[in-house]
Amino acid sequence: MPKEIAFLINGQSKETLQEQFIEERNQREAIIEKNTTDANTQQLKPKIKTIVYFPGSFAVFFLILTIGICSKAIGQWMSFERTKQQIAHQKVNAELSYLKSQVNPHFFFNTLNNIYSLAVVQSDKTAASVLKLSSIMRYMLTEVQEEKTLLEKEIDHIKNYIDLQMVRLTNKVSVSFTVNGTIDGIKVAPLLLIPFIENAFKYGVSTVEQSAIEIEINTTEKCLQFISSNTIVQTQNILQSSTGIGISNVKRRLELLYKDNYTLNITNNTFNFKVFLEINI
Repeated sequence: MPKEIAFLINGQSKETLQEQFIEERNQREAIIEKNTTDANTQQLKPKIKTIVYFPGSFAVFFLILTIGICSKAIGQWMSFERTKQQIAHQKVNAELSYLKSQVNPHFFFNTLNNIYSLAVVQSDKTAASVLKLSSIMRYMLTEVQEEKTLLEKEIDHIKNYIDLQMVRLTNKVSVSFTVNGTIDGIKVAPLLLIPFIENAFKYGVSTVEQSAIEIEINTTEKCLQFISSNTIVQTQNILQSSTGIGISNVKRRLELLYKDNYTLNITNNTFNFKVFLEINI
């Protein structure tokens, strides 16, 4: 009875209302199915990330790359420089060792000749000279192996050398050796001054003519001065030959050890030979 009243109110027949109801139900089912399909499709669809390009990003990347390349290049350059310095240092040490090996035979050659002369004439000074030579040998075996030695020890070495030379000289030769200033704690390269003193005794003494040798060492807080002066005995200069080792040797050692921290002036004329050496300490 209620359904019939509803039909009468709508003015539609029962069949029409059923068809309309079925159509609406189909439409709802179609909408639901479509929504479900869209949702599944959205889930299966790959998510694509959007890349946002900023102009500064490339600049930062290029800067980091440049820094990395420069750092590697600087590292390689520093490694090359260290290797280069090590090679140069080894070369200098090898050359210094060679120069020292030249000094020792040259010095002993002259000294042994002097002692031999004393032994030939059976001088009572021979024994004392041998002791002096023993002290010199001890010095050369211990101190000369070092790059630098105390100036006090070097001066003692010079005194021993002068004493050995004096035993063969006559009263025709005047020898003066003075030290001015404090020498405590000052270090110098060993055997650096002896070649000049050897040269003075080699060409500045005579048993016939009056001759003189003056040797002076002055020290201050900043520098060491060595001054030597000797007369040139012409006959001795003509008769004696030089090996050319002494002074050229010391010049090379000065250049290797002190570079721009020294001044060397040598004055050589007909009658006088003078050496002025100043080393910054």
